[in-house]
Amino acid sequence: MIKLLLFVGLGSFCGGALRYYISTLMKSMCCQGFPWGTLSINLVGCLLIGLLLGIFSRCGVQGNSWSLLLTVGFCGGFTTFSTFANESLQMFQSGNTLNLVVYILTSVVIGIALVALGYWLAK
Repeated sequence: MIKLLLFVGLGSFCGGALRYYISTLMKSMCCQGFPWGTLSINLVGCLLIGLLLGIFSRCGVQGNSWSLLLTVGFCGGFTTFSTFANESLQMFQSGNTLNLVVYILTSVVIGIALVALGYWLAK
């Protein structure tokens, strides 16, 4: 278990560091006023986690050290939005429409409301 936690931690460190680098780079290159860096990272992270999960599924190696390092660790550190999108896809594929709608609406609407609440409480 410790070994797997270290793999996830290493992946998270690398993903988070890359997210910070790309966000900083995009802010210096793009016009201000729209979060191009975050949008790019979230979309790339969604594609990447999908590709990785597909490859690991095809090879039958879900849950091993490499898949945890790259999906839970790297993609999770790079963007948690990719995990949210993957879980939403799994609910969609299993036909769990009610849970899918509740999960998406709750995550987005309440998530934004909680960011606003946190900001208001801290201000």
